[in-house]
Amino acid sequence: MAKTQTVRARIEPELKRDAEAVLKKIGMTSSEAITLFFAQVKLQNGLPFPVCVPNRETKRAIREARAGIDLETFDSVAEWKRKMRAL
Repeated sequence: MAKTQTVRARIEPELKRDAEAVLKKIGMTSSEAITLFFAQVKLQNGLPFPVCVPNRETKRAIREARAGIDLETFDSVAEWKRKMRAL
């Protein structure tokens, strides 16, 4: 089927530039990415990723993480893996 429709959207220039840089690395144009997104919306009959308002517990966890409360950090992925395997 021939492509005959145009999609126009206003987005922040920095977001567009950064997203297009990522798409270029994987060999995809903005038009192809938008087409892929629309195809997935059609297939999923909705957004192709979960969108929800966080519950009270999740909001608390986000606040605590941003504040650095009880936040465990690792110097490398290998260190994190060792810790996870030990659990």
